[in-house]
Amino acid sequence: MIGRIPILDIQPVVQCGDLPAKAVTDETFQVTATVFREGHEMLGAAVVLTDPDGAESLPTIMYELAPGTDRYGAEVTPDREGLWHFRVEAWGDRIAHWRHDAAIKIPIGQDAELMLAEGALLLERAAAPIAPESMPPARAREARAARKALRAAARQLTDSEAPPVGRLAIATSPAVDAALAAFPLRELLTCSQECPLIVNRQRALYGSWYEFFPRSEGAQVDPAHRRKPKSGTLRTAAKRLDAIAEMSFDVVYLPPIHPIGRTERKGRNNTLVASSADPGSPWAIGSPEGGHDAIDLSLGTFADFDAFVASTRELGMEVAMDLALQASPDHPWVGKHPEWFTTRADGSIAYAENPPKKYQDIYPLNFDNDPEGIYAEALRLVRLWMDHGVRIFRVDNPHTKPLPFWQRLLAEVAQTDPDVLFLAEAFTRPAMMHTLAKIGFHQSYTYFTWRNTAAELTEYLQELSGPAAAYMRPNLFVNTPDILSQYLQHAGPGAFRVRAVLAAMLSPSWGVYSGYELCENIPLVPGSEEYLDSEKYAYRPRDWDGAAELGLTIAPFITRLNEIRRAHPALHWLRNLRFHYSDQPDILCFSKRTGPPQAAVADTILVVVNLEAVGTREATVWLDTDALGVDADAGFTVTDELTGEAYRWGRANYVRLDPTVAPAHIFTVR
Repeated sequence: MIGRIPILDIQPVVQCGDLPAKAVTDETFQVTATVFREGHEMLGAAVVLTDPDGAESLPTIMYELAPGTDRYGAEVTPDREGLWHFRVEAWGDRIAHWRHDAAIKIPIGQDAELMLAEGALLLERAAAPIAPESMPPARAREARAARKALRAAARQLTDSEAPPVGRLAIATSPAVDAALAAFPLRELLTCSQECPLIVNRQRALYGSWYEFFPRSEGAQVDPAHRRKPKSGTLRTAAKRLDAIAEMSFDVVYLPPIHPIGRTERKGRNNTLVASSADPGSPWAIGSPEGGHDAIDLSLGTFADFDAFVASTRELGMEVAMDLALQASPDHPWVGKHPEWFTTRADGSIAYAENPPKKYQDIYPLNFDNDPEGIYAEALRLVRLWMDHGVRIFRVDNPHTKPLPFWQRLLAEVAQTDPDVLFLAEAFTRPAMMHTLAKIGFHQSYTYFTWRNTAAELTEYLQELSGPAAAYMRPNLFVNTPDILSQYLQHAGPGAFRVRAVLAAMLSPSWGVYSGYELCENIPLVPGSEEYLDSEKYAYRPRDWDGAAELGLTIAPFITRLNEIRRAHPALHWLRNLRFHYSDQPDILCFSKRTGPPQAAVADTILVVVNLEAVGTREATVWLDTDALGVDADAGFTVTDELTGEAYRWGRANYVRLDPTVAPAHIFTVR
């Protein structure tokens, strides 16, 4: 049934309230609802938060977002992790209605004394239920002041010796306004359903990720392939952590580190025949030495892994580990649990394929064969690596597994370890990507890699920072071992800088795959997104020091982006993204701001990017100064965080960006 005062279309709500909306600690977001009532009677509305312990917040008053729309909104901020709830309350606001009518009648002498008498009764009614003795000290002081102001105003309204218009002014004084805002008179109180809200730690929303293969760090490779290469280890990989920390990354992501199968092992560049020198794909997990619960012997031991995790933490970073639920033909599962796989008509086990692509070295699991057994094993593996310090999992191809499996697994882990996070690596159809986020994945890969124009980026990021932000947190990876975009292949170092600026500034979470800072851009074949000599199938040691000495790295630029991100709270959030108009299609302009409009203390970042990485572009950008919290008529100062230059700007501003010098302005606004 619709309530006495209808409360409809509450947001953020996921799956009609069956699944929780998402936030992180200290994240401010807007709750909205359509609220109205019959006739011309006025109303009030508010949001009430309930924390994980069941304690309710004071109502946060909602205001109509645009006149005549009946759409009300208010901003709320949960301050700790756990399962919260919120509801919208609405009530008849007799005092607001009285004020409206009195402001019309009393100045023209219509029913003046009657209106003032009714107003006095209403103010007394508002003061009566205020009970300071039952409130905490700070709230009690506020309550006593409110009760005193309301009762004093009620007495003055009945003073027939004073002129009616003067008495009316008393009922609309700042003191009375403050009292009614804190303690409104609420008639016909109506409450919505309780809407769930899961609040995670801030790393679920904000962080800079760096992906690299431990086996390539310290590897020794004979270019002529006359000798078997020597693998890098977890110990040699740990030596790379200092450089990653110096670039101000927060998360170090490792592809699978488990034993790799020999049967059908792929060779260099995904060839079907591997030589003795080819290490195989880390995603072809499992050998006689072990499966997902083991470490490849060439990389080291669990003691080495624990030391790697400890070193990462000492540098202020976290380890993210790959969770790929699949097996090589040599995995112990194949012999112990053949029922976990699909058997073809000829008796063979079906390998993974996406015609015409074939992955002969990987057997996918069949989750409809012994689902309880597979679930128990997956949960055991996750908890095993959690015990070794892993609190973030990057899940490989979750869209190829049943959704109820993930919903159950993530919920069970969250019950005991709510700080453990899962990133969905699912480049698939929107419905599946969105639903994975809704059922519990804390972050999601996105289509960012294939959004290049200003129109594409604006449309997609408005979706991610708008309605989808209630459940989907994007992680904008600029490249992956699988994805070398066409944009990066053809525009030189400028393209790498442009995409880094976009990813780092548009989203609270972004990531790079090792080699991005060296601007590696050679595809396997023209038109392919595969790297030549892909690290998925071969060792790829890099001469980091030599590249730095020759100036062949953009690591300093990436470092500066991450430093800017850390220094500016506005860049830690998603829902505050706003786009501004540029009169040229190759120039993208957007901003992020903390704090309410016109706040005296706020952090505001304004970014202008030249999307054409090989040519200078000029444009006029027209700014939404309300979104920036500035006075356009007075002007304001913008300071470029990349160059240190400062300018005096207004509503319309000329920009000229040469990508060989700097592809973007990243301004602080004051």
